[in-house]
Amino acid sequence: MDQQESCVPPGFRFHPTEEELVGYYLARKVASQKIDLDIIQEVDLYRIEPWDLQERCRQHAGGGHDEQTTEWYFFSYKDRKYPSGARTNRATAAGFWKATGRDKPVLSSSTRTRCGTSRVIGMRKTLVFYKGRAPNGRKSDWIMHEYRLQSNEHAPAQASKSLIN
Repeated sequence: MDQQESCVPPGFRFHPTEEELVGYYLARKVASQKIDLDIIQEVDLYRIEPWDLQERCRQHAGGGHDEQTTEWYFFSYKDRKYPSGARTNRATAAGFWKATGRDKPVLSSSTRTRCGTSRVIGMRKTLVFYKGRAPNGRKSDWIMHEYRLQSNEHAPAQASKSLIN
């Protein structure tokens, strides 16, 4: 792991809105632009278990997360199930992330369409971690929200927000 720590002031809490996650952090990451504060690290989501992810993100935050924090933010690249296919592989060594419900739009409050409605800038997918292998996995309390840009659905980077219940 990179030992470089983020420089965040005491009391700093990172609670971006969905619009900020997609419109600033994810958009800049995909465009390879500088992000002002290195608070979101890149992880290989499919090589790490949810319970290890928590410690990894806490170490990287350099004090930006306290012991009671139940939300963790990270960038991860999509892993393909088959080299020539579009299907995403969401399996880890101990289980798999299963999509649940419908994808929800992330709207921009600052930009509007010609009709005056908020413009969709991204989508949010909710995933639940199951221990074991499909179809016999056991549902866990780990929930993750995966974000993607609407303008380029197949971009290599995606931002994820991991929630611990």
